[in-house]
Amino acid sequence: MVSDAAAPPLTANLLTGFLGSGKTTLLRRLLRSPRLADSAVLINELGEVGLDHLLVEAVDEEVVLLRSGCLCCTIRGELKEALLRLLERRRRGGVPPFSRVVIETTGLAEPAPLVATLTADPMLRWQFRLGAIVTVVDAVNGDDTLNRFVEAMHQVAVADRLVLSKTDLVEPAQVAALSARLRAINPTATLTPSAIADDALAELVVMDLHDPDARPAEVGHWLAAAPPDDAGHTPHRPEVRAHLLTMDEPVDWAAFGLWLAMLLNRHGDRILRVKGLLRVVGIDQPIVVQGVQHLIHEPQHLASWPPGLAPGTRLVVIARSLDGALLDRSFRTFLRLAAAVPAG
Repeated sequence: MVSDAAAPPLTANLLTGFLGSGKTTLLRRLLRSPRLADSAVLINELGEVGLDHLLVEAVDEEVVLLRSGCLCCTIRGELKEALLRLLERRRRGGVPPFSRVVIETTGLAEPAPLVATLTADPMLRWQFRLGAIVTVVDAVNGDDTLNRFVEAMHQVAVADRLVLSKTDLVEPAQVAALSARLRAINPTATLTPSAIADDALAELVVMDLHDPDARPAEVGHWLAAAPPDDAGHTPHRPEVRAHLLTMDEPVDWAAFGLWLAMLLNRHGDRILRVKGLLRVVGIDQPIVVQGVQHLIHEPQHLASWPPGLAPGTRLVVIARSLDGALLDRSFRTFLRLAAAVPAG
């Protein structure tokens, strides 16, 4: 029997969305899906989700086992404490084994501190790896919410998947306008209406971004959807924009790391998401880099370049109040100067 210490890390997905976005309704649908049978879901209040019709048995005062096989747990105290308690129950056999955790955040939660808990905390970083961040946006009030609340803007900006709820309550033109705005803020995220089949909706959560077979298509989507820098403008909150940085020639890995560290040190509170593919000197395969705010995930190698994409560095930076022209100039100048310096 493999111990937890030797087992691969569990995938942890975040389910976010502002107050009233329909996040709880979406979660209720997800919990019905057999796709989440090997999952544990952490919720702030079990009662708010209305689980009575889904219950099989209560394991203890904060854990229930659903008919689908999914565990549902109340977050009591800090997220770290809830995760450690859940891991201990799993280790002792107090709950069935699970391979994935889905964490529902509160409506006002900033995603970055939760990401930091999972990826930077010394007691959790070897137990979990961050999967998809799914953000629910309300088609009725989403535009106004984005105008008024920076938390909602950040939830959209860091997402891997955007789910648009309540589309049946507004005119198609309003849905189209909000969809265009969401794509301008975060062109790398997939955008899906919630009015699809439950299993298809569950796919957005359970599809593992770390799957090497799925990674090329995922990265290909990021880069195909990324706009030119001047297309990231939105008249509502023009300070949140997606910037595309490109370079055809190979980059020096150490120089890129230094440039990124300097960027985050200088503008870390403005950088909301970094995603992209690097062509590195001396390496034939592309390298995937991504991060949330100042937290950069471990880089991953792809076996080959995504179909239809010529070798070259393509980096999407979603940032607040950052001059795209200066960002591009610093990227190109620093890396080309580094390339011109003789080795040794």
